[in-house]
Amino acid sequence: MEFTGVYHKTSEQFSYAQNEEELVVNLKTGYDVRRVFIHYGDPFEAGILGGKEKWVGKREEIVYKKRLLHQIWWTTTLRPAYKRCKYYFELHTDTEVWYYFEDGFLTEEQLGLEGRMLQCFTVPWMNPADVNRTPDWVNETVWYQIFPDRFCNGKPEDQQEGLTPWRLGPVTNEERFGGNLEGIRQRLGYLQDLGITGIYLNPIMEAESNHKYDTKDYTKIDPAFGDERTMRLLVSEAHERGIKIMVDAVFNHCGRKFGPWLDVQKKGRESEYADWFMVQNWEELKKRADTRDGRFYSFAFADGMPKLNTNSEQVIRYFCKVCEDWVRSYEIDGIRFDVGNEVSHRFLKRLREHLKSLKPDIYLLGEIWHDASQWLQGDEYDSVMNYPLMSGIHDFFLDKSLGKEAFEYMVNRCYTMYMQQNNNVMFNLLDSHDTERLMNRFKDLDIFYQQLAVLFTMPGSPCIYYGTEIALEGGHDPDCRRCMPWEELKNEENQKRIELMKELIRMRRTHQSCRSLYFHFPNEYENRRCVEYVKLDEAGRKLEVILNCSEEKLEIHGTGEVLFSRNYQEGRLGPKGTLVRSLGI
Repeated sequence: MEFTGVYHKTSEQFSYAQNEEELVVNLKTGYDVRRVFIHYGDPFEAGILGGKEKWVGKREEIVYKKRLLHQIWWTTTLRPAYKRCKYYFELHTDTEVWYYFEDGFLTEEQLGLEGRMLQCFTVPWMNPADVNRTPDWVNETVWYQIFPDRFCNGKPEDQQEGLTPWRLGPVTNEERFGGNLEGIRQRLGYLQDLGITGIYLNPIMEAESNHKYDTKDYTKIDPAFGDERTMRLLVSEAHERGIKIMVDAVFNHCGRKFGPWLDVQKKGRESEYADWFMVQNWEELKKRADTRDGRFYSFAFADGMPKLNTNSEQVIRYFCKVCEDWVRSYEIDGIRFDVGNEVSHRFLKRLREHLKSLKPDIYLLGEIWHDASQWLQGDEYDSVMNYPLMSGIHDFFLDKSLGKEAFEYMVNRCYTMYMQQNNNVMFNLLDSHDTERLMNRFKDLDIFYQQLAVLFTMPGSPCIYYGTEIALEGGHDPDCRRCMPWEELKNEENQKRIELMKELIRMRRTHQSCRSLYFHFPNEYENRRCVEYVKLDEAGRKLEVILNCSEEKLEIHGTGEVLFSRNYQEGRLGPKGTLVRSLGI
């Protein structure tokens, strides 16, 4: 047996309480393992530890598995009667049987050796307080991300100084176009009609730049966007339409005009805020240049974005109060944390505990582009932006040498990284203000809609970036932040695209199987570039997604109710075609 391919531990995504009654147990093995059994039971079934008892346990086969690139992921759900569980695994290859314990592997002969002290895997207590709880409403939500300056100017009569006239095409980071909260409020009807049930706003607090990631005042709505009254009105009217609101929190760093930073610039190490920042060289603190010289830490070496010391008790208390005021004043539903992997774990634990005491179902989302397991243990974020899924989808369509198995391995990897509670509310996206726009990558509408079909049928919560409904183009930052072309939305082609987006959103909201955690890859088609997966809801209803990523037509097997299609006719799926259909139970 390939012993190096076998791995399990009683923590993180390998063994955890899904709720107060169910224990999820996952195991990785190599492909040489054909069958897996688990022996499990209460640790005290045969008596108190240390006695002469012989603990046996109940034997069950683990039948559910997912294929990864080099390993198989086996999963089962147990219901420990007394919230305790002890277990070990029985692994079968074609020729061998091994027993896997916390301290290694045993043969059957070694297992039966009289007097052997077996080091079973043990979950000592499924404490309700330790269960990773995420807000259920997020899975039902379809998000729409808005970059406020470029979405809509609801007060064009207010001629702000220095505004660039609204236009189509490329933009720069130096330009301000006048989009505001009133403009978003006026477009709530449009978003509701589209099917949107959640809005994610890039930063709206006072800052110098057009992107607002250099905060000047965390307690004040940026005057370019409006005021506190407008924000309250926006949230209130959004809620009346069934739309949640999530705001951006920039707590890893601030802007150069943030009050405490100004004080530190003036008073140096004598400032009462000296501990709020990470200064290494007080003598050169006022120098204007990137921070590669190490005089103080900043975001991405930008001297205008000094890094906050989120280990500081003062800083923790300050931002707890900031978030509390946001929740109480505006009744927001979620907070997205910018550069969410650089703030301290201590900071996040304290902030989560405080916010969940105020609003238990608030959604806490971290911006993390890589494996975020350490932040998703139930005491920090509820979820993260699913950039691994985004990049995996992109690479599959880019690299024609990859077969459908690569797509399967990629998806399975993304959904075996975390607990199911986190997967259920994962923030799925295909582009954002930080990336090249989706349409820009391939400039092909067929591929564009294939990727959107994946987005709307994956576990988690899908988000589209403003303008995606009309396949708005835009290169890398800042070109991905173009003005929303409202007048262009009226033309025939864009109306067709909007209707297609409505179809996808309606499908997502109507069919529970789209939102379900459960899926598998049947592999019924020989074509190496034909991706097929089946989603199942808890009632057993099936939804099938077929993507023809090849250059040849496919004869589609079976029948079902077509929910969304492109390049599909009379049982044939053309090149770059998409088919999503309901198969019933």
